[in-house]
Amino acid sequence: MSSEVDWRERFPEDVTCVRCLQVKSVQELDRLLWCEECLAKARRRAALRGWMAGVALAIVLGLYIWLVIQPDLSLIPTAWIATLAVALYLGGRVARELFYGYERLANRRAVEAVPPGTAPPEQSEEGRRDTRDK
Repeated sequence: MSSEVDWRERFPEDVTCVRCLQVKSVQELDRLLWCEECLAKARRRAALRGWMAGVALAIVLGLYIWLVIQPDLSLIPTAWIATLAVALYLGGRVARELFYGYERLANRRAVEAVPPGTAPPEQSEEGRRDTRDK
């Protein structure tokens, strides 16, 4: 007869996202109190860093193959290229998950917050000129 209590029931209806400091409904936040926008930004950042790490891994592996292994180019060169492509893809995927996991684990507060009175970074040049003229 034990009824489990949902973690959301411990919070009031409106809660502040710990990343962007915007007040959201508790239903819009996850367990670490991140909103969907902050999650999406963290995923995009992790994906970019992951691809960069994958490219670096592929370059290092390519140099290792070229300088240390010194394959005979008459021996199936597409297999070596495929090896580099797999290293790029898998290295990027693993690095992306590691970067995303680290960012969630570190859970830095107010990183996505915009101070009051400043324009958000996504605003166009025209929008910035309009706010300066006023």
